[in-house]
Amino acid sequence: MQIRNKLTYQFVGIVASVLLLATLTIFVLFAEFRERDFYIRLNEKAIATAKLLVDENDVDAALLKLIDKNLRGVLPQEKVIIFDSSGKEIYNTDDEKKIKVSKELITSIRLQKEVHLKQNDFEMLGLSYNYNNNNYIIVAAAIDIYGLRKLKFLSIVLLVVFLISIAAVYFSGWIYSGRALEPISKVVREVDSISVNNLNARVGEGNGQDEIALLAKTFNKMLERIEAAFNAQRAFVGNASHELRNPLSVIRGQLEVALMKPRDKKEYIETLESLLEDIKHLTIISNRLLSLAQVSGVGLIDPKNEIRIDELLLETREELLQSTPEYNINISFETSIENDDSLLFQGNERLLKIAFFNLMENGCKYSPDHSCLVDIGAEKENIVIRFSDKGVGIPADDLKNIFEPFYRGKNVIDRKGHGIGLSLVDKIVRLHGGSIAVDSTVKKGSVFTVKLPVT
Repeated sequence: MQIRNKLTYQFVGIVASVLLLATLTIFVLFAEFRERDFYIRLNEKAIATAKLLVDENDVDAALLKLIDKNLRGVLPQEKVIIFDSSGKEIYNTDDEKKIKVSKELITSIRLQKEVHLKQNDFEMLGLSYNYNNNNYIIVAAAIDIYGLRKLKFLSIVLLVVFLISIAAVYFSGWIYSGRALEPISKVVREVDSISVNNLNARVGEGNGQDEIALLAKTFNKMLERIEAAFNAQRAFVGNASHELRNPLSVIRGQLEVALMKPRDKKEYIETLESLLEDIKHLTIISNRLLSLAQVSGVGLIDPKNEIRIDELLLETREELLQSTPEYNINISFETSIENDDSLLFQGNERLLKIAFFNLMENGCKYSPDHSCLVDIGAEKENIVIRFSDKGVGIPADDLKNIFEPFYRGKNVIDRKGHGIGLSLVDKIVRLHGGSIAVDSTVKKGSVFTVKLPVT
């Protein structure tokens, strides 16, 4: 069932319940009022008749009956029967014998003083009336034709009004629910129109405050993650094919040349060493491409562990020196560090080690003396790590692009590199909620400053 239909039915059900309760309340209250009013009039009639018969000596039963006959019409088909203290009937206007008064009823009236009951269409009132130490029993009965007619008319009016109200409520509820759900329908249409070809499209957020706007914002955040993941996948495929093509072509070329004619052992060894170097180079590219693909478009880091930044930097330095012993990396601590706990950080150890490794390697690679200085400090609620070198520096025109994948500065084109490292570093740092900045002067060196928030 559609939400619009469900909301309409629920709305109609709630309003119908309220209307039905109100209608029944009106009907019941009016019915009780009619009955109470009718019995009051019966009581007045019964007492008036008894007083005329018993209290007035000049009025006997025949005269009273004649008076009552001429005045009939106050209560439709009214009947009055009076019994003396011995139970003998002394007055009766029920000539048609429509009212049955049993001894049990008389006894009940004497005990209860006042009894209400019904016989056929008649509503009856039994009263105990005392005069001069004599107890009289009065039974008055009549048919409330006008009251019942009014009650019937009221019931018809209430039923018609109820049905018309339900129809009006259903119609208005259908319109109201349609208008209420229109923003959702609009979001659905907009989301349905988004495909692989327009992942940059976003859903309208309306007034930006209600639940529909929150739903739209959630969709937009999801679309941003999907777009980022899709772009990362597309970029990885394109970059991987581009970066892997050249090393593979070189390896293939060397193998083809080596197989063109028989060669001596020394030439084969040289070819194999060259191929091994190319394969190492290819392995580095593949690992960095995989790392770049893993962090691109990722919104969460898993797992997250408590890490000591100084220990992680020391471990990273040892790994880099093992692979390239000629590098020189010095790690120093600034005075801004008050205690060891200020160097604790919640993050992914493997990813942070990749970032630090790349920054240390770049500093050593581009410095004439293959050295890199790492300073560890603290600033407000951040751990600050500076990677300094005395290398060729980065031209001002290249600074804005150095964190783009596969971008390389104009002054390092002649040196080995892939343009992946800094892009990978930037993505890892941002995934940890940090920031990275660079200050560089051509022919003097560069300083990369990494800030990681302490949580």
